[in-house]
Amino acid sequence: MNPSSIRDSFDRVTKKQKIWHVRTQENADKLLEAVSETITELMNISDSATDFDSKTVIAALQAKLREVCPKNSVAAPAKETNVAMNRCGKLVDKFFNPDIAKAYRDIDFDSHLVNQIVALHFYRQGLFSLGDYFIAEANESEALSLKGPFFEMYQILEQIGVGNLGPALAWTKLHQEALDYKKSSLQFNLQRLQLVQFLQKGDRSAALEYVRSSFRQFINNHMRDIQRLMGCLLWAGRLEISPYSDLLAREHWDAIAVEFTHECCGMMGQASNSPLFITICAGSQALPMLLKLASVMVNKKHEWHAMRQLPVEIELNKAFQFHSVFACPVSRDQSTAENPPMLLPCGHVLCKHSIHKLVKGNNRTFKCPYCPSETTVAFCRQIHF
Repeated sequence: MNPSSIRDSFDRVTKKQKIWHVRTQENADKLLEAVSETITELMNISDSATDFDSKTVIAALQAKLREVCPKNSVAAPAKETNVAMNRCGKLVDKFFNPDIAKAYRDIDFDSHLVNQIVALHFYRQGLFSLGDYFIAEANESEALSLKGPFFEMYQILEQIGVGNLGPALAWTKLHQEALDYKKSSLQFNLQRLQLVQFLQKGDRSAALEYVRSSFRQFINNHMRDIQRLMGCLLWAGRLEISPYSDLLAREHWDAIAVEFTHECCGMMGQASNSPLFITICAGSQALPMLLKLASVMVNKKHEWHAMRQLPVEIELNKAFQFHSVFACPVSRDQSTAENPPMLLPCGHVLCKHSIHKLVKGNNRTFKCPYCPSETTVAFCRQIHF
């Protein structure tokens, strides 16, 4: 089921509620008007009028009230809204399985590795005190070595946030050789922002001197950007009304913070995103299929827990695909260390187990299932991703 169906159901409830709210407000206004008119009419009745006259006015009011607001006019909206809300509740229960423990498999985890991943996540998020408490309670003192580089990174990011690019530029000079090898544009982007700051202050001579001393090394890769920056010199102190006003956008500072984080994590040998965060996101995407699979295999608990490979393929978004994965076109199984992909002389690729099913002995020839070529196991070569 698509989550949008739940949203559509709630939208219908909201629409009904708004419609009945308007109608109820209109009826309430009509009732108030009728009562006010009746009160005025009763006050205008002379003292010589009989009780019959007053009763007639009251009876007319009652008739009008029944016309404006019948007996079922209040209960009907509430009933319709409750029915629609109950449907929403059933959709939520159907879509969100509260017992996600069904998908759990009894697998031995390396607790030391898991603790390091959790501590790393806290440090990556800048939650250094929380990371320290966790390491102390988990008795993982070795993970403290992860703190220093991220602490330095967040100090520099804090300075970038307040417009001070000095620490970031010093970091790029310290790692210039590695950044040049990666063909990173971080140093150029930082110096471009630094130049824009000079131009904002209206210090044209300082800006020109900064261009001469800092941008010569980027001529080969960023010539067009440098030419545009030279044009900015004519608008020193007036960039906001110049054709180059886009250089003042806050997005450039946000982008440089992201770029610096990416490069800094790369220097530490860490991924750009937290492994724990990626694992949880990928697991959340795969969870519905895992729950469905677990419910199908409810009578095969032993087989479910002993399974080393899932019997079905679970598709994840490309954001969670970090390594090449080969699925055998014959068996549809994903390749593993025990069942690697094998290249046939004809150029087609099958998994090792599929080849063994096609031939009984190593010296016996077999026919490729996708072309007329024949070969033997000895001529098949393993492919390493």
